Amino acid sequence: MANRAQIPTSNSALIAMIADEDSVVGFLLAGVGNVDLRRKSNYLLVDSKTTVKQIEDAFKDFTTREDIAIVLISQYVANMIRFLVDSYNKPVPAILEIPSKDHPYDPAQDSVLSRVKHLYSAESVASGRR
Repeated sequence: MANRAQIPTSNSALIAMIADEDSVVGFLLAGVGNVDLRRKSNYLLVDSKTTVKQIEDAFKDFTTREDIAIVLISQYVANMIRFLVDSYNKPVPAILEIPSKDHPYDPAQDSVLSRVKHLYSAESVASGRR
């Protein structure tokens, strides 16, 4: 238990979003949005003009901020930066891939699901089950 990552409790932890307009606006209307005093927001709205570099920078920023506990990223956006998503291995903030209106969800591409499958397959091999 001593090695568990701690979420800061001085302020409430935030949910960050990297997604299409419909997904981001829906979460903003639900109250997830935040802009701090330095004008840094906890979301990136991805459209046809958004570059992969902007997505990479937002992902790196959100995963290093101490006030963010969860990063929600549309699966099709995660596919654009798959190498970053797959190489991320910290428990906090948690990275969760979500579907979007225009792009169906594919469980075979989900990084969290593939890690769970890998753990269960390694566990079953170690215990002799198949």
